[in-house]
Amino acid sequence: MIRHTANWHDEPTNHAQAGKLPRDAATSIPPAVTGSLSITAATADPALLDLPWHIALEDWPSETLAPLPRGISRHVVRFAMMGGTVIAIKETSEHVARHEYHMLRKLRRLAAPCVEPVAVITGRKDTSGNDLDPVLVTGHLKYSLPYRALFSQKLRRETLTRLIDAQALLLVRLHLTGFYWGDVSLSNTLFRRDAGSFAAYLVDAETGELYPGLSSGQREYDLEIARVNIAGELMDLMEAGLIEDTVDPVATSEDILHSYRGLWAELNDKESFDFSERWRVDERIRRLNELGFDVEEISLKTSADGGQLLIQPKVVDAGHHTRRLLRLTGLDVEEGQARRLLNDLDAYKAKKHPEMDEELAAARWVSNVFDRITGAIPREFHGKLEPAQIVHEVLEHRWYISEARGSNVPMEEAVASYVEAVLRHRRDEARLMLEPDVELGE
Repeated sequence: MIRHTANWHDEPTNHAQAGKLPRDAATSIPPAVTGSLSITAATADPALLDLPWHIALEDWPSETLAPLPRGISRHVVRFAMMGGTVIAIKETSEHVARHEYHMLRKLRRLAAPCVEPVAVITGRKDTSGNDLDPVLVTGHLKYSLPYRALFSQKLRRETLTRLIDAQALLLVRLHLTGFYWGDVSLSNTLFRRDAGSFAAYLVDAETGELYPGLSSGQREYDLEIARVNIAGELMDLMEAGLIEDTVDPVATSEDILHSYRGLWAELNDKESFDFSERWRVDERIRRLNELGFDVEEISLKTSADGGQLLIQPKVVDAGHHTRRLLRLTGLDVEEGQARRLLNDLDAYKAKKHPEMDEELAAARWVSNVFDRITGAIPREFHGKLEPAQIVHEVLEHRWYISEARGSNVPMEEAVASYVEAVLRHRRDEARLMLEPDVELGE
């Protein structure tokens, strides 16, 4: 008789005492599990033990899997249901799984855009006692898609440019934390809609390393890896007829160089100007805030004759607009969405409640605008886009139809028009089922 055991190595609370399971997980082991599972997890969720770890990942039964689109990977990757959540599971070696798990945990503590590490599971065996590969388990990033799922018949040049810009911003943010990626590519990234752009998230950190800071050589090498990988990915799409014929894969791949270097220079370069132009200090800070970054301090130096000022900002973190919206409303959204919603909030306050405290006006805006829009969306359409993206698109839609009419369109009419003209025809991005012949719309 084979004894079923599982060792939990939990962080920060260790539930493993003498190799025993948490009490409520002890009866959750599937009857077919053999051997001794070792689970390293940030939070001990007994639901992990309900999954068929005794089966090779590529053979998992369909009723266990979540029908979500997968990107290209050198490993076997599957999405599965765990309780009421979706997780991503990747088979790999134990060393790689543990390295990536701990790297993702460090990046999350640094507030870097990446997927959430859930667990590393080793000691897997099939019913015949044969060893199976260890797995890394990460959380599924809701409303995110691999780049190949963001186009329909062909990837348009405009969409491709937005993806590469998002990839460049992601790389800048990672480099600011001291993270060297080592395998930058569209395939190793997930994208979420962010107002009119995209937000990019790192999804594969197995080649990454964290340093106190990166040299220009390390950053440029990561950038060259990105250029080469993106060129190869675009060539594959071109060969399959999935991007517009006018796109040059090699030239387009170089867009990430220009986007990255321009952003890096804006964030880090010194700037010199006449002492009489002191207003340019505030202008520099505003530009950085518009890019979504906060400035911790400004270094100011005067020239020997007092006629010149030299400034260098110390940028501490991205998410300037996200943090302000979260503080005012409790809404946690992407940076571009936050910028758009804050614009509407500020306009609402100026028009409706100019003398009211900012926090009170924000609470009124949430009730009278944000909740009013999301509450008017039919239930059957709730999974198509995340609420913040829907509100952004409704506000844009209202502006366009008001301009066309030459008068202000009431919000109720704008929402109804948006639902029928736009949202009804969008994909369900909360749970996207893909079949080989399904056409995906942008």
